[in-house]
Amino acid sequence: MNESQAGQLFIVATPIGNLADFSARAIEVLKSVDVIAAEDTRHSKYLLQHYAIQTSTISLHEHNEQQRSDALCQRLLAGESVALISDAGTPLISDPGYRLVTTVRDAGIRVIPIPGCCALITALSASGLASDRFSFEGFLPAKSSARKQVMESLKSDARTLIFYESPRRLLAALEDAVLIFGEQRQACLARELTKLHETIETRPLVDLIDWVKADDNQQRGECVLLIEGSQNEATADEQEVSRLLKILLTELPVKKAAAMVANITGGSKNEAYQLALKLQQKN
Repeated sequence: MNESQAGQLFIVATPIGNLADFSARAIEVLKSVDVIAAEDTRHSKYLLQHYAIQTSTISLHEHNEQQRSDALCQRLLAGESVALISDAGTPLISDPGYRLVTTVRDAGIRVIPIPGCCALITALSASGLASDRFSFEGFLPAKSSARKQVMESLKSDARTLIFYESPRRLLAALEDAVLIFGEQRQACLARELTKLHETIETRPLVDLIDWVKADDNQQRGECVLLIEGSQNEATADEQEVSRLLKILLTELPVKKAAAMVANITGGSKNEAYQLALKLQQKN
């Protein structure tokens, strides 16, 4: 097989639930490489056994990634081929692998992606929310105060917001979301994607909370939470202009700061200037 020549690192996406979603190319690569670096070798063995993949495995997780990256890079430089997989989905997306890829690329070794399942893209495609612009924010903080702070910073973002969330914190996250985004902001809970008990439900946040409370099963399994972007883009633009001006006004005169912000945002120089005057007067 030409693709698995020595000295190449393959980033292989694995199924997020349904084993039938595994691609023929991914299976072929995993059978042909010298070693598979897996987030949890005990978890991955079921997938590998299902497809009769007998390649040896080595663990690579958040606690040993730097050490393993150096060791795997040496093996790649010695002519071996390596595949990286996570427990489910595409590696590096809220999973280990960034240090390995960076180390390998810095060493001049080719990195080859083998695309496949990704929970956030799967959820977005079926949510009914806008998919032309979106922002993946990973896992929300565990503590409510930090979680609300993150949400507040995204309140005016016009893009669809995508989060991964623990089922244990799902209800608390939804309640915080209502406080920050408002009761009527559309949201989608995509749970147990591609699995037997898959649910994809899109409702206003306040209704989604009631729906989750009415069925304890909705607080189990892997959860993706999507929240509709702000419908008031003008407000989002104004806030960005204001944020940039506040930074630049600490170092630059009003006129120059306004001109730079207008150039960065593509907005009106005069409007930026007028806002800069107001901000300066407040200080």
